[in-house]
Amino acid sequence: MKRSHFFAHMARMKLIQRWPLMRSIEQENVAEHSLQVAMVAHALAVIRNTNFNGNLDPAQAAMQALFHDASEVLTGDLPTPVKYFNEDIARAYKDIERNAEQSLLKMLPPELQATYAPLLCDHGQDDYSRLVKSADILCAYLKCEEEISAGNREFAPAKKRLTEMLEARMNDEIRYFLEVFVPSFSLSLDEISSPEF
Repeated sequence: MKRSHFFAHMARMKLIQRWPLMRSIEQENVAEHSLQVAMVAHALAVIRNTNFNGNLDPAQAAMQALFHDASEVLTGDLPTPVKYFNEDIARAYKDIERNAEQSLLKMLPPELQATYAPLLCDHGQDDYSRLVKSADILCAYLKCEEEISAGNREFAPAKKRLTEMLEARMNDEIRYFLEVFVPSFSLSLDEISSPEF
């Protein structure tokens, strides 16, 4: 049986640092980010189903979120100001991401590729893709909240940009998450641990 390097590459998500051009009080890697996006995507699906008559599989949302940045084990995390500096760079980087995704997919044994293809290469505009993108933006927003709450003003412009992105895609489950869960991210450990708050 031929060996596969796929999961050895996935294990390197922890080595890819996010926000590489920003001064961060707390460093964040792609593995940590992907786990948080998976939890938030799961929650958004549950919120939609429970409160807003949705019919999504939260486990499917979480799985797509876990792999949403998998290509970065080959490409690294290109900073947003570079990635979107102009249309040519943005288009070229999308091509690089697609090539990296295909490279990862080809690392898998052929009999597993059909299962992983939708997780690694799906760029559709279905409900799950939109939900994972919302969770991704929410998690970046939460990172800004945490950094700013810790006194790091470096993240203020990013928070403003992410707020605009969230407003542009606002829906019931995002609004619910923002109102119910986000305020706690600017509190201290004592505050979130106390029943008085």
